[in-house]
Amino acid sequence: MTQSSLSTRLAAAAIAAVLAVNSGADVYPSKAIALLVGYPPGGSTDLVARTVAPKLAEALGQPVVIENLGGAGGALAAQKLVNATPDGYTLLLGANNEVVIAKLVNKAVRYEPQKDLLPIGLIGSQPMVLVGRPNLGPKTPEELIAYAKQPGNKLAFASSGVGTALHVAGEMVNQQAGIKILHVPYKGAGAMVSDLLGGNIELGVFVLSSALPHIKSGAMRAYGITETKRNAVAPDIPALSETKALEGVDISSWFGLFAPANTPEPVMKRLNSALAQVLASADVKAKLADAGVTLMAQPADRATATAKAFIAADTARIDKVVRAAKIDL
Repeated sequence: MTQSSLSTRLAAAAIAAVLAVNSGADVYPSKAIALLVGYPPGGSTDLVARTVAPKLAEALGQPVVIENLGGAGGALAAQKLVNATPDGYTLLLGANNEVVIAKLVNKAVRYEPQKDLLPIGLIGSQPMVLVGRPNLGPKTPEELIAYAKQPGNKLAFASSGVGTALHVAGEMVNQQAGIKILHVPYKGAGAMVSDLLGGNIELGVFVLSSALPHIKSGAMRAYGITETKRNAVAPDIPALSETKALEGVDISSWFGLFAPANTPEPVMKRLNSALAQVLASADVKAKLADAGVTLMAQPADRATATAKAFIAADTARIDKVVRAAKIDL
């Protein structure tokens, strides 16, 4: 081999190496991806994760393995994402509890959501619903507000914990209506259902999918959902905002896909594209719709920017409710 030929080959090899380093989108992913979920199996966030994960694996050509890491209202999983190497191999199926609310109510949360969690895109939202025992006197939101304002009438509402989206939704109702229904935190939906059905508490705020079977059976009375539009899986349940005194009630449990901050742009573009492909799947659309989840999909090239703007606006709105209610862990 001549010196000239050897030099040419070495130069070509050097160029190829540079191109390989600079084209992360071409080599990513090359191994399994961990998808963190900040709640135990069976909840609404876990349901969304298990609906999205198989299709995400198809789109990326690598396994997507769900890791349930419950605790601190989803904040433990979010912190694990923040601590992960920003290479696209650790992602978070996040909800507004850990992405917006946790930092507003808990000084122990160390991460800054809008700085440390990089949104790949929004997935969808699901309303919560204010329910009561069926033998409770007030039958409509108007009657419930009037009852709560009468001296001597005491009401309490259950949620899945202090500083959760369910708690914030209940406080939003209080603030909009000018009433004070006592908040009683529970450790999960199971205990909330038991106490409500057993007559130990008057009201509860649930994710719609959790309460719907009990509403349909007549075991719970639905006063209204917390989004401004009725939900397709339960069109007979009004939005609370249809009541004049509650026009400002607008809060949901929403879900998105997140990577650590500083994830390389080629990897982010690959993930943006994959998520858009997943949310365009008829199978995913049908499964999420059956769970009462309304899609929030955006074109791949706008998904991250749209999610950032949405999260910033949601944080500012929820912060006002948290401060007024003096929610603090």
